Amino acid sequence: MLDTRPAPPPARGAHRTIRPTGVERTFAADELIVSKTDPRGVITYANDVFLRVSGYAARDVMGQPHNLIRHPEMPRAVFQLLWDTLAQGQELFAYINNLASDGAHYWVLAHVTPSHGPDGRLIGYHSNRRKPSPRAVDRIRPLYDQLLAEERRHPTAKAAVAASSRLLAETIEQRGGSYEELVWSVISSEER
Repeated sequence: MLDTRPAPPPARGAHRTIRPTGVERTFAADELIVSKTDPRGVITYANDVFLRVSGYAARDVMGQPHNLIRHPEMPRAVFQLLWDTLAQGQELFAYINNLASDGAHYWVLAHVTPSHGPDGRLIGYHSNRRKPSPRAVDRIRPLYDQLLAEERRHPTAKAAVAASSRLLAETIEQRGGSYEELVWSVISSEER
């Protein structure tokens, strides 16, 4: 049974920083990591695979922002694209590197969709993540490294995300497609 009690609040002034260890964690190809959030990105549901792979107890993630598992070496431009796409009511597939509670990381192919209530009003977001092939990660990593390098050249988060978002858009335009087509081309190469 999952422990869904809220985590105790951190001590006043305490800030937990998780440092990446470089250790890669994985999960089975037939497993799905599933989470749901409210419209602000606050976690309202996490399945047992999410909890096991991320190393968190349910009480530690419920009510927390989903960026709790954001790896610092994941380009902000990808998350900007994700939120912009969701704001348009569209789904997005993206390769994402997540950070576990112990500093390990795990790559996923995420499929994030808006969730609507019976009246059609946005009630949150639903994300299913599956294990990508190592070949897919190898193909996406150079682009993400370029985006991160661009972000590191700027002094503020706002400037960094704007610059890396421009670079992502330019890169996609040069390839003659969209981010979704880029992701699907990587997925297709996995199946060959």
